[in-house]
Amino acid sequence: MISNVFHAGFYNPIYNLLVFLVSALPHGDVGLAVVLITIVIKVILLPFSLAASRSTRAMKNLEPKLKEIKEIHKDDKEAQAVKTMELYRTEKVNPFAGIITLFVQMPVLFALYFVFRYEPFPTINTHILYSFTPVPHAISLLFLGLIAVAGHSLVLAILAGIAQYFQVSITLPKPEKKKKGEKDGTPSTQEDFSRIIAMQARYLVPVLVGTVAYSTSGAVALYFITSGVVGVVQELYVRKQFRTALAETHIKPEAAV
Repeated sequence: MISNVFHAGFYNPIYNLLVFLVSALPHGDVGLAVVLITIVIKVILLPFSLAASRSTRAMKNLEPKLKEIKEIHKDDKEAQAVKTMELYRTEKVNPFAGIITLFVQMPVLFALYFVFRYEPFPTINTHILYSFTPVPHAISLLFLGLIAVAGHSLVLAILAGIAQYFQVSITLPKPEKKKKGEKDGTPSTQEDFSRIIAMQARYLVPVLVGTVAYSTSGAVALYFITSGVVGVVQELYVRKQFRTALAETHIKPEAAV
């Protein structure tokens, strides 16, 4: 049942879109089709991604108020939770936006991965093509006529890891250490944990992405490269918007970074 829903709702549509793009592009460039389908999916998911990014920035801006609530209600966890949720409602911040975005993206990402892995070009699986999806007359496995996207590609895998590194670095900035004079200057367990998670994500995610990209195909690597570049552009756009909004409310923009 779940498999049928996954294939009908995600796998088949994405495969048909990919085949359509290959048939429409000059020389049937599979690599360029992968780039375009990644951008199309990113645009479709853009409202969710922007909501998650804005929520992350807004929550960071609320950190002083959140620390104040924790300090006032440090002996009453229930009151602390209630006041925290009230603050989120007042400031119109959804702390679960990132989780919602992840759940929306996961089936799409899995579908892309499986399509690239189990429907390798130049073979076309006509059994899952829609009646209106044209079968490409020409198929090129050289991205822009230069880089092979079939099989393993060390160059594309490295570029995928680099793209993900920049995306993670810009979306998960390293937590700041306490300044001298701030209480005892000793970071809390939560701050230590946040710092460890940020550092692991900064270096571990790119390595994992590069490994997956190399172990599958150049097409998957191209997806990760495009996704990383689009993610960086998206985050820069959100930062600019957030700084503008803070400037209009006379709040220092540095608080959002």
